[in-house]
Amino acid sequence: MSNELVIDVRESEIQIALLEDKKLVELTKEKSNKRFSVGDIFLGKVKKIMTGLNAAFVDVGSERDAFLHYLDLGPQFMSQQKYLKQVSQNENKRISLQNFKLEDDINKNGKISDLLETGKKILVQVAKEPISTKGPRITSEITIAGRNLVLIPFSDKVSISQKIKSIEEKERLKRLIQSIKPKNYGVIVRTVAKNRRVAVLHAELNELVDKWENMFIELEHVEPPELIMSELNRTSALLRDLLNNSFNSIVVNDNNLLREIREYVESISPEQKKIVKKYTGRTPIFEHFGIEKQSKSLFGKTVTIKNGAYLIIEHTEALHVIDVNSGNRSKKSNDQETNALEVNIASAEEIARQLRLRDMGGIIVVDFIDMHSAQNKQLVFDKMKDAMASDRTKHNILPLSKFGLMQITRQRVRPEMAIETLEVCPTCNGTGEITASIVFVDEIYNNLKYLSKSSNLNKIIIKLHPYIAAYILKGLISKRLKWALKLKLWIKIVPVSSMSLLEYKFYNSKEDRIFV
Repeated sequence: MSNELVIDVRESEIQIALLEDKKLVELTKEKSNKRFSVGDIFLGKVKKIMTGLNAAFVDVGSERDAFLHYLDLGPQFMSQQKYLKQVSQNENKRISLQNFKLEDDINKNGKISDLLETGKKILVQVAKEPISTKGPRITSEITIAGRNLVLIPFSDKVSISQKIKSIEEKERLKRLIQSIKPKNYGVIVRTVAKNRRVAVLHAELNELVDKWENMFIELEHVEPPELIMSELNRTSALLRDLLNNSFNSIVVNDNNLLREIREYVESISPEQKKIVKKYTGRTPIFEHFGIEKQSKSLFGKTVTIKNGAYLIIEHTEALHVIDVNSGNRSKKSNDQETNALEVNIASAEEIARQLRLRDMGGIIVVDFIDMHSAQNKQLVFDKMKDAMASDRTKHNILPLSKFGLMQITRQRVRPEMAIETLEVCPTCNGTGEITASIVFVDEIYNNLKYLSKSSNLNKIIIKLHPYIAAYILKGLISKRLKWALKLKLWIKIVPVSSMSLLEYKFYNSKEDRIFV
């Protein structure tokens, strides 16, 4: 599989498209003035305690206060608060966490009112961006992500990615990290760390520790709400999480971002620096790579699959419903069970792609075509799991129910991607109403009359829909002839099938457009 990253830098936003074997699988937009991103760390202030929800609302500078549940405080919340207090009182001094005495874990079944009070300063990290009418979802269990490792302060636990299947490699990585990690720091080893040398992991671990400790310098002068440390931009975060040997091209149309990406790729994977290229074509970059066309066909209510089958996708605030339809496929096979299996298998692959592409989160219910065989249902379930294996977002898939429904939950951390696929009707301009057909031809004549008086033209070409052209040209003494004699003007009627029914354009003898 070959991967390509295509980046379109515009005035107000950056659009990033991930292609797998030329197919669009991820599309993200990053606003230039966007403030809240998953992973950003803020010094916030508690605004309100909600004892009934066992949660608090925290001011982090968002239009709506961020939501912090008791379970998102993290077991070492008291240690973090103690550390925050100490560094705030030691101006411009770096306090190492290795010599810090940790407090006991908080009670899993405790109350948030026992730990927080209104006006208290608190260190939090964005877990979900603001979505719809909701503010950000935040956590006090801070993590700092690198390419190979994720650092967890106030912990001593070492976890290995479940996607690393080799038991020997898991044990090697665990022993290695335990031997080099500082005290009071936990580490999650990411999948990409597989077979990495100790020197690479050690250097990255030291870099993440420095990043954490340097974050607190001059914290004494900071008043909440304030951004303390920003996550990487979406482009760098994607590269950090995705970049591997299957990438053969990263194309960008902006010089500044090109330089930043080259520097970042060189720092994490020097041998792949050469795949970062500048786009210099005349056509828009997304149009050149076929992304514009793919996005128009893949977003919207109806999504076509091969062999005539299609999906209907409906959205609500927290629930998405996908209906699988065989379309004209049912005519091609006499065996309904076989036909249903083939359509469902093809649909599972496209559904997995749609979830990534639209970044759909929450509960997704898929209504597959009914099948009677338990073995066939299992095949569809297995196909869906395989298709979603490359999805980095946390998800859970349940087997098909007896009604042919599959339930999927997928973590939602940012607003769903939506692209407008419908265009304004050129005939009615989106109003749903058009000029009365009985006066339409009179409108053309009135404009012709105006042009004949206001310009020195002796010939005018009118291009319009074939139906209207036939009406103007019909009969021995046609309307075209009457107009020409009356206005003393040579008029040529040209039917154009691509024009809408009530659309017309005027041209001079040199085929230059005349605007009325």
